[in-house]
Parts: sequence; structure tokens; C-alpha cells
Amino acid sequence: MGGTEHLTVERHGATLVLTMNRPEAKNALSLPLLVGLYDGWLEADADDGIRSVVLTGAGGDFCAGMDLKALAGKGMEGDQYRDRLKADPDLHWKAMLRHHRPRKPVIAAVEGYCVAGGTEILQGTDIRVAGEGATFGLFEVKRGLFPIGGSTVRLPRQIPRTHALEMLLTGRPYAAEEAARIGLIGRVVPDGTALAAALEIAERINACGPLAVEAVKASVYETAELTESQGLAAELLRGWPIFDTADAREGARAFAEKRPALYRRE
Repeated sequence: MGGTEHLTVERHGATLVLTMNRPEAKNALSLPLLVGLYDGWLEADADDGIRSVVLTGAGGDFCAGMDLKALAGKGMEGDQYRDRLKADPDLHWKAMLRHHRPRKPVIAAVEGYCVAGGTEILQGTDIRVAGEGATFGLFEVKRGLFPIGGSTVRLPRQIPRTHALEMLLTGRPYAAEEAARIGLIGRVVPDGTALAAALEIAERINACGPLAVEAVKASVYETAELTESQGLAAELLRGWPIFDTADAREGARAFAEKRPALYRRE
């Protein structure tokens, strides 16, 4: 498994857990953190034994966004990784899920601050769980900046436009309860339990047919901007082949025999 000094990687069964690990800076984005994230997404894509990914943060926070001290010219840690950026100038956008979508489901487990770039990364995840004390928001305009991690495009497609524009244009913080009410996150849990709740969701996903799970996720995103008739046609192209897999036959046998299914990605 990979990882860097600011990103830890662990396996929990078939779930890969990526932990942003820079608690002294509320997990603000650094070069080692971004490189670790991108390598984590690649590992999840490449390893068929991984069926889901959980993204979380260490020290009671998710991510406070870009390191503004570094942006102000005080330098960013991780010079040893600059050759990675030189080789792939798009790496930071892929790390933040702006230019990359993992094929496995990604579940965000949020505690504490999930603001600015943290809220932008959140929009690239599939399922979102947060502790009741979590804070969300896109603060860029308050600093004279632009939320260029994809928020002006994605946020109005994920929550009602009036809420998206209020979040984007005011730069105010949102408590977890309000974030859930407007649809930014899906579930609020007691503080300190977001990771456990995310892992529980991951286990439920892991128990399902992996070919089916990945095809369903792909179909949701592929058809999002299509007309209904176009989307339904595209869904058939994704969905019908799943019925002709050994996993589909195993699922039916397991149901009939009242036992857990043993899926083999076949």
C-alpha cells in the first residue's frame, strides 16, 4: 500500500481507507497529501480486491482546503514530490477528484472542518456521512479567491441552485444539520462515529456484486446530463451485460439457497 507523510492508507477487509493526516493544519492540502490521495485513487482502481473506498481525516477534521500560508508565498511542504507534479501537471486536480472518478464507490467520513477545498473534494465522493459537529462551506470568495476545484459546476447539480449560489457567494459556514437538509451530505451521526458509519456502509456495498456495483455507479454518472430517453438507452448498454455474468448467476443461487453470495468478478 502507498501513502505519504500526510496521507495514510489502510485496508479494512475489502475497503481501502484513505486518511488525510496533517492534523496540525486541519488537514489542509499539501503536496504530500495530494500525491498520497492520487496514488490512493489509483490503488483502488487497480486492485480488484478493493470494493469500496472511505475518505476521512485525522485529528477530528476532514480537510480545511488549500494551505493559504503556502498560497501566500511561504512555501509548501514536500519538495521531494515536485517531480510528480512536473510529470503530471494535472495531478492535484485528479487528487481532488476534479479530473478523476474512481470506479469503486467512495464514501466520505467527515468530522470537524470540511471547508473550501475540503468541500470541493467532498463533491467528488459518492456517499457522505458527517458528525453532527462538522462544518462545511466554500470560503473562497471571502478571501478574494475562486472555488476552482469544480464547485461552480458540480454544486448546482448536486443541491438546489438557490442553496448552491448562497454557499458559493456568501462564503458562510454550514453546520452538518443544514448541510444534510440541503442535500450536500446524506447522513448525520454523533460526533466521532462518522468513520464507523462509513465503514458500515462500505461493508454493505462490499457484500454486493462488484461488477454490478461498479456498473451502477458508472451509469449514474454517465447518464446525469443526458435526456431521459438517451439515459435509458445508455443504461441498457451498461446494465444488460451484468445479467450475463457468473456473479449474477451466483447471486440468484445464493438467494435460492438462503446463503451469502460468493462473488468472483466473473
